[in-house]
Amino acid sequence: MSDIFTSFNINSSGMTAQRYRMDIISQNIANANTTRTEDGTPYRRKVVTFAEKNSQTPFSNVLNTATDRYSGTGVKVNGVYDDTWTDMVKAYDPSHPDADEDGYVSYPNVNIVTEMTNMIDASRAYEANATAFTASKSMALKGLEMGKG
Repeated sequence: MSDIFTSFNINSSGMTAQRYRMDIISQNIANANTTRTEDGTPYRRKVVTFAEKNSQTPFSNVLNTATDRYSGTGVKVNGVYDDTWTDMVKAYDPSHPDADEDGYVSYPNVNIVTEMTNMIDASRAYEANATAFTASKSMALKGLEMGKG
């Protein structure tokens, strides 16, 4: 029966991670035109990375074998990073309050099409985890029903 709980844990961690990713994507979309943040620079797109939950090195895996049985498996958010590899968008608008001395405004490096594509991807991954969770739950219930008979 512990395998079914492992399945629940993996699926729920996937749903949590994808929900967080959708929150960050929504933040990117909301700030697509923010030319000045608290530090005075344009908003910089955020990117979420994932990692295996509770992955350990071989030594610590051997050392912690007893406790590993009770730790979760699945996926976790590894970090949220600023997208420093994509250039900011420059637009000529000398009347804008954030224009430089040449009349150009630096807009965030947020591409709405990319963000919407990522949102669809995160949404589908969330749905896949929800479907797998429901299937696992259904199998567990069928197993309990078989035990009654």
